[in-house]
Amino acid sequence: MTNKGLPGDRQPVIRVIPHQQDTNTAGDIFGGWIMSHVDVAGGIVAARRARGRVVTVAVNAFQFKKPVFVGDIVSFYARVLGVGNTSITVDVEVFAERGWEDAEHSGEVINVTEATLTYVAIGKDRRPRSVSTA
Repeated sequence: MTNKGLPGDRQPVIRVIPHQQDTNTAGDIFGGWIMSHVDVAGGIVAARRARGRVVTVAVNAFQFKKPVFVGDIVSFYARVLGVGNTSITVDVEVFAERGWEDAEHSGEVINVTEATLTYVAIGKDRRPRSVSTA
């Protein structure tokens, strides 16, 4: 699935270029590398909403749509889907920009991964705390 571009109405939470050491045995970027960055992006958005520390408690959905390659610019967009008493559910969309360094190509943008994660706000005692009292 190729998109015309990155989401124009939002800014990425993080943007990174994977390197050779981030590949799996097939030469594509390792899924665990992508999962790690998804969790970081989702955690940033959840922590901002909670106004404090959060922990990941569930990966509700994770779909790898297309591979990511060395040299792609990978952008992670995250938004809050829902807020409970102590929990925050976040949607993360991942886009890869290919051919961005090639003057002859406009750079292809592909939605490569989508995920939904749930985080819980915790206090200094590492116990769940209400999000509304953040």
